[in-house]
Amino acid sequence: MLPIVLLSVFGIINLFLGFLRSNRTLMPFVLVVLALVFGLNLLDWNHAGSISGLFDSPYVTQMLTVDNYSVAFSGIVLLTALLLLPFSRSYVVAGEPNLAEYYSLLLFSLVGAIMMVSYNHLIMLFVGIEILSISMYCLAGSDKRNVRSNEAALKYFLQGAFATGILLFGIALLYGATGTFQLSELATAIAAPANQTLLPMLYVGVLMVVIGIGFKVSAAPFHFWTPDVYEGTPMFFTAFMSTVVKTAGFAAFLKLLVVALPAASSVWLPTIAAMCVLTLLLGNVGAAVQTSAKRMLAYSSVSHAGYLLLGLVAGQGKLSGPAAQGIFFYSLAYSVATVAAFGVLKLVADQRQREDYTGLAGLGRTNPLLAFVLTVAMLSLGGIPLTGGFFGKFFIFMAVAPVNIWLVVFAVTMSMVGIYYYLRPVIAMYLRPAEPGNEAPIVVDGFQSATLVVLAIITLVLGILPGFLSDLL
Repeated sequence: MLPIVLLSVFGIINLFLGFLRSNRTLMPFVLVVLALVFGLNLLDWNHAGSISGLFDSPYVTQMLTVDNYSVAFSGIVLLTALLLLPFSRSYVVAGEPNLAEYYSLLLFSLVGAIMMVSYNHLIMLFVGIEILSISMYCLAGSDKRNVRSNEAALKYFLQGAFATGILLFGIALLYGATGTFQLSELATAIAAPANQTLLPMLYVGVLMVVIGIGFKVSAAPFHFWTPDVYEGTPMFFTAFMSTVVKTAGFAAFLKLLVVALPAASSVWLPTIAAMCVLTLLLGNVGAAVQTSAKRMLAYSSVSHAGYLLLGLVAGQGKLSGPAAQGIFFYSLAYSVATVAAFGVLKLVADQRQREDYTGLAGLGRTNPLLAFVLTVAMLSLGGIPLTGGFFGKFFIFMAVAPVNIWLVVFAVTMSMVGIYYYLRPVIAMYLRPAEPGNEAPIVVDGFQSATLVVLAIITLVLGILPGFLSDLL
């Protein structure tokens, strides 16, 4: 649990660094912090508890647990934040007065994300979700002079508050039916014959918890906030929201279903399957009709929630095996490609003031590196071979096929729709001339260029050597 402590402490220290006259020290400080925490997190691999030994108290282990599952998903969220941070340089250059607060909120939100993948107690799941969500509510409205940003924050907060209430009510019903918040004890209590008389309360609680977490991961029909919130939120925080929040949400979702609720699968399995079909359909069709690249990626995020829901359908009562491995690999490939896509779009939007496809026109001639990285990201998100996204979908489909082949057929069909809208930015970059006034190259500093190259390399390595990470869990 050392990453949680360090992120909390450094988040507070970073707030005091905001008193400095120059904010140019903030980004290097946060980069070092994230790199340090990422490395310490990896040191917990294959340790049944924190390597420090400071957090092995039964009071802690009953609430949070450190295992390979939590280390793997914590690694994804920390790596995502680390690779995304260089694209906040425009805030540094502009002298953003609230930059220290923004960075601290990001560090605090990572605390919530790590709690969500490490929880062993439903109260800790709730606390993790709230720490992450409240930080995101603030960051969604960080552009206070922009009406769309204010609208995004208000919509996100109001709908998030309702979802939180539903989630908490569901947790209360689960406790009422079983008498415990511990995941393993929940599973035992639900399977006990003596609890059969409490099944109505239990089933309602399970459905309410599924609805509450379904909102957090943008699963249909609880996804309607996503396009508007993603569009109004500043691009940098949109990228964070669509990767870190989704990865932590699905890691928590899988852990809840396969560890605490396997005996209630007759209730949640049909519900998850129906949500999966609806999410894939609405996400892909919605993305196909968008003219804004940013809004397209918002609906795309919904569709990817559908593919990850497939992995939940294949859950087999343990945090290892094909389902967990598929969700892990998919989350990593999706996060890397999404950071690359939003990174390029942010650079374009900052200098061309356009978020639609016309802002990308001619980018293949003016900025070949940006065009190449965005192309790799789009191909990966579309599931084209030799990219990480292809094997992400492949592992998910292989895990689900023995359970429900028709869901796989439907998902493959929706993937074909996805290829259409993912190729639209590529066509705009290479086959359309730049708009008048946009003929000048986009200015990209060396650090951002290096980060984009690293993102493209990771995406291609995941597509060429998938076995390197596919058997991690």
